[in-house]
Amino acid sequence: MGHEIIHPEGWAPARGYANGVMTPEGHLFVGGQIGWTADQVFESQDFIGQMEQALRNILAVVEAAGGGPEHITRLTWFVIDKREYLARQKEVGAAYRRVLGRNFPAMTMVIVAGLVEDEALLEIEATAAIPR
Repeated sequence: MGHEIIHPEGWAPARGYANGVMTPEGHLFVGGQIGWTADQVFESQDFIGQMEQALRNILAVVEAAGGGPEHITRLTWFVIDKREYLARQKEVGAAYRRVLGRNFPAMTMVIVAGLVEDEALLEIEATAAIPR
């Protein structure tokens, strides 16, 4: 059995990448998610708004694979504005808990000069372990 491509129902097609790839052993690799909707539209130009949407996108991929927030084992954040991230920690925490609850996987934060989508303020990728 090979890898399974995970693509939440109703999402616009991914072009040149997969939103998620599940191994036969239940390891789910979620490609970097940004703060746009399933239709690939940015509804927010605000860091917290985009962060919350990116986390909702990750959760949608995890759920499409049969998992939940508790199955997320790793998040890697790519942020273009370190100062804003640090200045808004209380809001970051509240938005995180709204989407993923009190599930705190291993995390890495990387500050980057930019992202492929010019409107994106951050990108987050994830790994999950989903029981098979």
